[in-house]
Amino acid sequence: MTSDSDTDPRQRLVGLARVAIAGLIWGSIPLLLRTADGASVVKVFFRVACAALVVGAYMLATGNWRELRGLPAAKWRQVIGQGLILTLNWFLFLTALDMTDVATAELLGYTGPVFVAAFAPFVTQERFDRRILAPLALALGGIVVILTQHGLDFGSGPKLIGALLAFASALTYATLLLRSKKILLGISSGALMLVEYSVASIVLAPFVVAAYARGDGPSSGNAYVALITLGIVHTAIAGFIFLGGLRRVRTDHAAILTYVEPASAVLFAALFLGEALTALTLIGGGLVVAGGLAVARLERRPEAREVEPLELAGLAGDDGPAS
Repeated sequence: MTSDSDTDPRQRLVGLARVAIAGLIWGSIPLLLRTADGASVVKVFFRVACAALVVGAYMLATGNWRELRGLPAAKWRQVIGQGLILTLNWFLFLTALDMTDVATAELLGYTGPVFVAAFAPFVTQERFDRRILAPLALALGGIVVILTQHGLDFGSGPKLIGALLAFASALTYATLLLRSKKILLGISSGALMLVEYSVASIVLAPFVVAAYARGDGPSSGNAYVALITLGIVHTAIAGFIFLGGLRRVRTDHAAILTYVEPASAVLFAALFLGEALTALTLIGGGLVVAGGLAVARLERRPEAREVEPLELAGLAGDDGPAS
């Protein structure tokens, strides 16, 4: 598969920009969750079900749904597996947030890019790029600075279980990202997301029925609006943006840019929720930005080789079937 070091420099920057924009969108998720009560499984269900409806409508309107009829059995297995991993990832992370301190869950959950950088050479055949170590250290260090000031508590009992679930979510996140790079060969972003989100919706449906039966669903109209927005904007639209970026860049480079999400979440909380913006938060955010800029400034490696062809379509067409 073509890494960003084999890609036209402009396409690479477009890819990195798209990953960063998706991270900014995801950073506003906590704002929505403040008004969305109910069980974690219900929140995840609304996210994937609403996204599946939006992506499905897009596929029908464009006629791209026909692509699904031509997918080989092996690709179907890959994509369905991706949907199952996606469900597990979101469920683990949201459950961790319910069981332990937010700072602890966020810090452990966002160790995922470290695993991506470590395992990318083995999974995607992208040559290990030592140049990412400094940007990765800057970005991860920034998140540590931001979160540790809020106190980390690995404790025992439920808090310890929550911490372990957050760490497990980091592993599933890394698995998702590494698999996505290879799965995107031969399938459009829309088809991938439609199957992923449909599978997740089906798997979660019985648990959602049980949650409503015990009175653990959203309790207000505002909560439903927030969850529908989460599915449409933060899952369907942001998913198109992110996957279009991932097609153009190395997996490990994209992973570092996703640290924009937790950093922007803190900034949005300060701007819209009135939460304090401390000096440490600003320093940590600066480190995350510095890490992202360092990745963007990495130049093409002259010795890099192309492993597999990867579609590099324009902004308007990168969601069509991959060649």
